[in-house]
Amino acid sequence: MPLLTVCVLLILLLWDASGLDLPFELEFGGSGGFPLRDNWFLTEVLHDGARSAAWLLALCLCMLVWWPLGDFKRIATVRRLQFALTTLAAVAVVSTLKSFSGASCPWNLADFGGVAQHIPHWSHFFQPDGGSGRCFPAGHASAGFAFIGGYFAFREEAPDIARAWLSFAILAGLLLGMAQQIRGEHFMSHTLWSGWICWLVAWALDSGFARLARRHLPLELESQPRLEASLLPDGR
Repeated sequence: MPLLTVCVLLILLLWDASGLDLPFELEFGGSGGFPLRDNWFLTEVLHDGARSAAWLLALCLCMLVWWPLGDFKRIATVRRLQFALTTLAAVAVVSTLKSFSGASCPWNLADFGGVAQHIPHWSHFFQPDGGSGRCFPAGHASAGFAFIGGYFAFREEAPDIARAWLSFAILAGLLLGMAQQIRGEHFMSHTLWSGWICWLVAWALDSGFARLARRHLPLELESQPRLEASLLPDGR
């Protein structure tokens, strides 16, 4: 896991060093702005609709901690709690980083008809680009990437379900991130860093929840026979 995390980090740093953010974004807009900025499908479905769906799913995860259904019965309560809290924590971390960033959205840059200057996004925490800022990392993409926590919650008891959650989170994050890139709200790096941060949050919290799970699982298994016995008819 540490090796994978570092390898992905190196790939992100190479993307940043390549300077491909701006050329890639120029495929969707130019000096006149972004033609699809107000596109109905991108705004109403992949932005507003997807955000509402993500919050609804997060609410369901919180409810499933205490009232598990389906595959969630296969993991301990502490793991269900881990999934819910990791999802919320990932979104909170990305949102907090955005609030301190001076990086402006592409549609605010002079290259696309705005006033801001394009400078390396990590520099924006110390050097504003002249725009409105608060656009790095990609907050909307984190609405998909945040569910990476499902991989860590399920990976021991149900590896197949874990891989499914990981695939869903990555694909959802990339889809939502790409939708915002087409509209001109984010660069590719914004989306990729959002995904890595969500992974890092989930991985970091997993170590703590793993210790809780080792303590909690024996107690949970011990309580199950007692509960089943209490449900048996009284033979006296």
